[in-house]
Amino acid sequence: MKTYRQFIFQDYKFNSGTKTLDLHYSMDDMLHFRETYTFDFDFGTYNEQLLDRAIQSLFFMAGVSYYKTYIPLEIVVRRGDLDADSAAFFSKTYQRGLGEFWYVNQLDPNTPVQFPVTMTHELPHTLHSGKGALVGLGGGKDSLLTIETLRSATAVTTWTLGHKKQLEPLTERIGLPHLQINREWDRKLLEVNNEDALNGHVPISAIFACVGVVAAVLSGKQDIVVSNEQAANEPTLQYRGVDINHQYSKSQEFEIDFQNYLHRNYKDSIRYYSFLRPLSELYIAELFAGSVFSKYKDVFSSCNKAFVHTSERLTWCGKCPKCAFVFLILTPFIEQKELEALWSGKNLLLDPDLEATYEQLLGIAGDKPLECIGEIKESRMAMHMAFEKYPQLIGTYEFEVPPHYDFRQLMADEMPEDVKHIFRRLIV
Repeated sequence: MKTYRQFIFQDYKFNSGTKTLDLHYSMDDMLHFRETYTFDFDFGTYNEQLLDRAIQSLFFMAGVSYYKTYIPLEIVVRRGDLDADSAAFFSKTYQRGLGEFWYVNQLDPNTPVQFPVTMTHELPHTLHSGKGALVGLGGGKDSLLTIETLRSATAVTTWTLGHKKQLEPLTERIGLPHLQINREWDRKLLEVNNEDALNGHVPISAIFACVGVVAAVLSGKQDIVVSNEQAANEPTLQYRGVDINHQYSKSQEFEIDFQNYLHRNYKDSIRYYSFLRPLSELYIAELFAGSVFSKYKDVFSSCNKAFVHTSERLTWCGKCPKCAFVFLILTPFIEQKELEALWSGKNLLLDPDLEATYEQLLGIAGDKPLECIGEIKESRMAMHMAFEKYPQLIGTYEFEVPPHYDFRQLMADEMPEDVKHIFRRLIV
């Protein structure tokens, strides 16, 4: 593998006329990368200094996709401002967010990532005057539950990053104002990956969070709302004594860190939080089945392979751990034939090819899959409930559900008080 001494944050350029943002990175001024975002919506009135600050956040966060190719020892910043707290935030997010990457490539999970401090004083606050909620839409049950709950209580605008063709039927069904953003990562990544570069999972939800801040500034919104649940806090596996979490950038730890970062920059004029953080995946499934499923059953998908380029609609592969998990947690709450219809009549619980996957989900054999799935205890509770519909599965999977486990119990969250009031009124 080639070695490079420096990963360089070179430059960023925003063109309000074409609505594009170009981010430029390099390795030793020799290997160059460019990532482009297109904000394909009408802009509101925005503060140029505020927008520049938001763009810098995305510039620093999106660099992780290119930094990981060769992991240079030194990070150099040629454009942008980092005080000590900001440098520490990005250093931690890269280091922890690359946990799965360290594991897959058999690298030291304690490999240091050190962003430089480029200014000796703290960055001054820059206040935003936005109102309303900008809710991220990924195509699955979680974001749909958030949208359907919040739409009756506040002004909601949805936004998506890419996959316009597949998500159009869903956004039309939702019927709310919608912002389309497109991301074009540098295809040179494919070239270097085919040669000798390292590859693997990056903290993509942290990148999405920073895209959301730019979108909020351009559209005049205050809140960037995501739909990360309690299960995102559970480590996927342990590697060399270190907890590895596939969902680190969806975790409560990241949410708190990002909130602190935003508060240092914008006080409370820009807010980021998860509306579903207090809930288990199993409780979300129950709520979704009760009030949302019937409206979106033919246009949504929680499958990680949902975005097939040859299809204009979201799909379910019926083979991945995410499909297996979603089928499991919806089983207690949705009629069998309606649920099977999502997978063209296939019953995933009765598929022998998925038995090994269910053993992983239930914590019976091997580590949890490196996917966005629920906690082991809620998978066990869901399977225990599924035995009532499928008694033939009793004996196939042997496990214990933790005593006194209540999947409807509310856990801690990081929502602002005014949003907690909405949550308690509409969810609890």
